[in-house]
Amino acid sequence: MQNAANRPRRAIASYDRYADAQRAVDYLSDREFPIDRVAIVGHGLRYVEQVHSRMTTGRAALLGAAHGALIGAFLSALVSIFFVLDPATAVLLFLLYGTAAGALAGAALGALTHAMTRGERDFVSTAGMEADRFDVVVDEDVADRASELLQRLEPTSTPSRPRADTAASQR
Repeated sequence: MQNAANRPRRAIASYDRYADAQRAVDYLSDREFPIDRVAIVGHGLRYVEQVHSRMTTGRAALLGAAHGALIGAFLSALVSIFFVLDPATAVLLFLLYGTAAGALAGAALGALTHAMTRGERDFVSTAGMEADRFDVVVDEDVADRASELLQRLEPTSTPSRPRADTAASQR
């Protein structure tokens, strides 16, 4: 059997939204189409970093304290399973002290690491990839069947016909 990357393929539909392309592939899957012969290909990819807020030393310390408290609580709960003789009160105190120690250590580490950046990258953001359109691409020998099946799908967004340069580039 040929490797999927080497098989001739054809774009059978193009969508503006990834969710619509995903819906089309799911539709094919529900109709027992050989789903291992399908791909979703994004075109016009671009890197987008969405900035959410400013990062200050205080905020870094607060985030560090929250992370440290979670780690401290987890570790103290883990240790208390093995080393506490009187579980009634000792476990709660152990958890409390572990959480507090973790929060203090996390706050100090968060503030210190932020201060070490000296003002570079003083913001919080998330990064991701976006595409202009998404083509549903299938192996050439089953493309007609996939195309027929997708014609029965009630579109939430009408698929456009793939452009000529798209079909040629998939081979």
